[in-house]
Amino acid sequence: MGKAKITAAALCAALGPGGIPAAAVFAQEVRITPLKSDSTFTVNDRSFTITRGQVPQMPVPDTAGPCPPACLQPLQVAPGVTTIAELELLTFLETTVSAGDGLLLDARDPADFAAASIPGAVNVPRATLSPDNRYRGDILRALGATPDGSGDLDFSTARTLAIYAAGPVSPDAPHTISDLLDAGYPPEKLLFYRGGLQAWQLAALTVQSSQPPD
Repeated sequence: MGKAKITAAALCAALGPGGIPAAAVFAQEVRITPLKSDSTFTVNDRSFTITRGQVPQMPVPDTAGPCPPACLQPLQVAPGVTTIAELELLTFLETTVSAGDGLLLDARDPADFAAASIPGAVNVPRATLSPDNRYRGDILRALGATPDGSGDLDFSTARTLAIYAAGPVSPDAPHTISDLLDAGYPPEKLLFYRGGLQAWQLAALTVQSSQPPD
């Protein structure tokens, strides 16, 4: 059975209401990870300490701020999930997405997606794939999963997904991947673009905006 055609409008219709909780206030401590405030090491009897600070000049929201939630994310988010960079993502768009076998998912909130996103991406905010969202089954079916007759979903025909968010300190893409895995999505059909929109823009690659002009 061939895959049904999916459009951004169809997927957005399946999302239903949802949203991302407001970020924590900037007065909180900017840590490297929730359990690591700094990294201290010694080279040739000289001590070094690496910390994180605010980077308000960065063009992408949620790439700096208190940790949690804005903590450095690991390169490997889950066993079997491949982490990719810009060239691999371009190849994925040119081949898998163009063939109708894959989708690029932006896990940020709709306002940030509208302001700037990677061309060809579909906005699936992180909260919409959480287990407590009653529309999650509709979203998974829109991604290519099919009922297996026992009340569960069969992901054998589901599309390969590349998932990104604001950047390497945003938890949105890793949490989205975790929720997809918990739902039964095969890890080999998930790709993690860890650099996110921040790395994409730093590489001076094209972005798109769906905001109306002023």
